[in-house]
Formats: sequence, structure tokens, C-alpha cells
Amino acid sequence: MEINDLTPAELRVWRAFPRGERVDFRAGDDEDAAGGATWGPERTIRASALKALLLHAPQEDGEIAALKVSGARITGPLDLTHAVLESHPVRLSHCHFAERPELYGIQLRRLSLHGSVLPGLGLGSARIDGTLRLSGCRIDGPVQLAGTHISGALFLEDAELTAPDGSGPVLKLNQSVVDDDLWAPRLRARGEIRLNGASVTGSVNLTEALLERDGEAAVDAQTLTVGGDFLLRRARVRGWIGLRGARIAGRLDLSYAHVSNPSGTALHASSSTVGELWLRKGPPMEGTLNVRRAQIDVLFLEPETLPRRVLLSSLAYTSLAPHEPAERRLPMLERDGEGYVPHAYEQLTAAYRRIGDDHEARLVQLAKQRRHRSTLPWYGRLWGHVQDATVGYGFRPLRAFGWLLSLLAVGSVAYALEHPPPLKPDEAPDFNPVFYTLDLLLPVISFGQETAFAPAGPHQALAYVLVLTGWILATAVLAGVTRTVSRQ
Repeated sequence: MEINDLTPAELRVWRAFPRGERVDFRAGDDEDAAGGATWGPERTIRASALKALLLHAPQEDGEIAALKVSGARITGPLDLTHAVLESHPVRLSHCHFAERPELYGIQLRRLSLHGSVLPGLGLGSARIDGTLRLSGCRIDGPVQLAGTHISGALFLEDAELTAPDGSGPVLKLNQSVVDDDLWAPRLRARGEIRLNGASVTGSVNLTEALLERDGEAAVDAQTLTVGGDFLLRRARVRGWIGLRGARIAGRLDLSYAHVSNPSGTALHASSSTVGELWLRKGPPMEGTLNVRRAQIDVLFLEPETLPRRVLLSSLAYTSLAPHEPAERRLPMLERDGEGYVPHAYEQLTAAYRRIGDDHEARLVQLAKQRRHRSTLPWYGRLWGHVQDATVGYGFRPLRAFGWLLSLLAVGSVAYALEHPPPLKPDEAPDFNPVFYTLDLLLPVISFGQETAFAPAGPHQALAYVLVLTGWILATAVLAGVTRTVSRQ
């Protein structure tokens, strides 16, 4: 393109480019680029002119060339597919693009479209040796960044991304690499954010973001790798968050967040590896929480934030915070849609033992035995109720002592009021109601009273009850002690 073919607006940009000077067409700093379709020729630039400028404009010695334009209306297709622009940055802020820029496979130092309005952006398989800034952009169409390598940060704070039909991917970052942060607080996305296989060296910040895709994936980040934190603090998510197989070295933080997908899974983080998972201070998650086979160092979980259905099979965590009594943690294990999951009880028991709270650990083990009892046939459930009532499955051994004292008192009083007749009056020892009752209750120890006296009538029936109860108590105590010793 010859310089004589340029409009006055394009000529201003052409002359400012070699010296890296900024050309600002805006009437004021608060001007909204959404009205750019009505801007006149005095601030209209053809995309073909920008392409010619970037590819062929002369350089000036001692100056750093850069394209810096604000408040322009850019018409026509800006097609820089596979272009190599490594010598100068590009900044097209607060501009209105009539057509989607096609920048597939481009190589450049830095790209900023801050505050611009676009019908989409094609930037797949690109290489940006610096930052990519889409802060405050309003993009009504998919943003294609799949396979792109950004050596700096990706900025999307206050951006608004909308899929044309509201259901497809609105931001594609699958298989992309960001060597710094993905910085997107207050992002508004109506459509899917796809991060499958992406790698972010720094953190992913979606604090106060609004992500909407009812009944579908709002964030699909399977096998995502994050070197820092993944922050969704105070975010509102309508749809599900997919983090299956993700690797997050720092904190996955959903504090104060509202995640809603009532008809299915709200957070799918199975087989993931997370440094810390924070679910706190927010309303209960609407939908299923799936953390099966996940490995988490610190699980910061407030019971009030849990949904009605939690999948915990093979979940492994090192510590559980904040410290809560077992009665507030156990409902989480009972909400597992897979039924009785022994491993979940063992994990919770181990978490209490690591902090030295053996009492709460015993309560979890007792709850485990009671939950297991519901899976047994009727005779197993019956024997389980006996063990529970007598010694609390071995976790409440003093209960057996209480039963023993109660029966000893009943028998002693009954036989003290009416002594059973001796079998051999000349050889029988003096009758002692307490030791006679102990003889009946204790199946192993003998004080010589039981064999010397023979009760009749109701007292004989009482003797049978005491003998039978003694054997049941002894068997239940032995089973409980065996379970406790083998566990330790």
C-alpha cells in the first residue's frame, strides 16, 4: 500500500509508528468503544492499512517502532496469519473491530487490545514473547487461543466474553502455555472456558468472576497444570467446573463462591492433585461434588458448604481443617452416592489421629461400624446391634462394665431376698448372693456358688438369663477388643 492511498487518520498512525508514538482518537477517557460502529472517517482505519504498516513500514534509527492506537474504528479483516512481528509491540486499545482479527500462528512481542470491542479473536498457535492483554474487552464471539504460547501473563480482568449462541466455547485455551499468570478477576463469560491440557506457570485468578453456562461446563480444565493458585473466590458459576486430572500446586480456592448445577456435577475434580482445596464461607454448592481418587494435602472444608451429594471414593488428604467435631464431619461421608465407602471413614479417622484427637477418631470408627452394619444380612445386623449396645463395637468398653454392674445388682437383690436351696446341704458353702450372681455372669471364673445351689421357678429363669447374658457380654467384649488390637 502506498502512502498516498492512506486516509488522514491512517496517515497519522503511519507517521507515529516508527517512533512508537501513541495516536488517540477518543473524545474522552471514558468513551465507550461499543458505539464505535457510528464513528466517522476521521477515526476509521482500514485493517489492510494496519497490515501493510506492520509488515512493511520503515524504521527510524534510534527509535523503537510500536503500533499504539486508541479509539479507532477498524474495518475489514485484519489477517496476519503466520506473520512474524517480533520487533515491535502492538497496542490497539479501546478500538471497535468490525470483523474478527485472524492472527493464527502469529509471532510478536506484545499484544494489547485493552478495552476494545470485537466480534471474536483468532489467535491460536501463536507465540507472544511478552504479555497478552484483553482487559476490559467485550468480545461477542469465541476467543481462540488454543496452542498459543505466552511468555508473559494473560490479562482478562473486567473482560466480557459471549458466545454467539450462549452455549459453545467462548474462550479456548486448550493446550496453551502461559509462563506467568492468567489474570482474570471480574471476568464475565457466557459460554464455556476451555483449559484442557493448558499449562500456567503462575496462578489462575478468577476472583469475583461471573461464569454462566446452565447445565453445561462453565470451566472445562481437564489435565490443567497450574504452578500457583487457582482462585475462584467470590465467583458465581452457573454450570459445572471440570478439573479432572488437573495438577494445582497451590490452592484451589472457592471461598465465598456460589457454584450451581443442580441437575448434575457442580465440581468435578476426580483424579486431581491439589495442594489445598478451600470450600468455605459460601452457600452450599448446588450439585454433586466429585473428588474421587483426588490427592489433596490440605482440605479446608466447612460442613455448611457441602452439597447434598459428595463422591469421596479413594480420596486421599493429609490434613482436614478447620477442626470440627466428628458429628459435623460424618454427614459428609453419608452423602456419598456410592453407599458405604470404608476408605472415607479411614481417611477421616487418620486426620483426627494426626492432630492427636483420639476421641473423635473413635467416634468415626464407631460410625463406620454402624454404617457397615446396614450392608449385612439380618443375622449380621442383629449381632451388630448386640455389639453396639453392649460395648459400642469395642470403642466403648466401659459400657460392658455398666451392663455387668446392673445385672450384678439385679441378681444380688433377687437372690438375697430368696436364697436358692443347696444341692447338698451338708457340703454346701455359705450362700453369698453377690458371688453367686458373679458365678452366673462370668463364664470362665468360678467362685463355687453356682454348682452348690439350684434355684427354682422364677429364680431359675433369672439364672438362665444371667448365664446367657454373660456369654453374650463376654463374646462382644472379646470381639471388640480383637478389633481394637488388630486396628492398632
